[in-house]
Amino acid sequence: MKKLFISSLILISGLSFSQVSIGTPTAETNKWTFGGGLGVGFGSNSYFNLQVAPRIGYRLTNDLEAGLIGSVSWQTSDFYKSTMFGFGPCVNYYFARSFFVSGNLQHFFINYEDKFYDFKNDQQETALYLGGGYMQQIGNNSFMQIGLMYNVLYKENSSVFSGGLIPSVGFVVGL
Repeated sequence: MKKLFISSLILISGLSFSQVSIGTPTAETNKWTFGGGLGVGFGSNSYFNLQVAPRIGYRLTNDLEAGLIGSVSWQTSDFYKSTMFGFGPCVNYYFARSFFVSGNLQHFFINYEDKFYDFKNDQQETALYLGGGYMQQIGNNSFMQIGLMYNVLYKENSSVFSGGLIPSVGFVVGL
């Protein structure tokens, strides 16, 4: 009985592993990547922030990707509300399958309303983010990215942004 069980187990295991395809992995045949990030913030004076940043890329080589990135952000509090849309090109270079350097140029359209002073303003601003970070594989060809980016075009007294340095957390599928 023991020999029959072991023989059956080996046969079933062999048949199971024979179903694995041998050839080019899916990630090698599909050069498109998809990803982005999502952010939510809460604070005092009924502050709420929701940000969505989708991106699509194309792998030029195994380590170099170029694409487009977008950003939509809604902020509101007791004193103001704003909506911000941005889009532009991006490039990522991956090395050691665990790290990346990144750059993206985004042009933003900002609609701002001050509720206290009944003031409205529409602005535009361009940001060039450069940075990098760490990637953790979370699936077959999916990664979570954690990094820091700096807006090299940031001007302290004239920018709509509160600072030039921003943390980034996102996901990418298709690497």
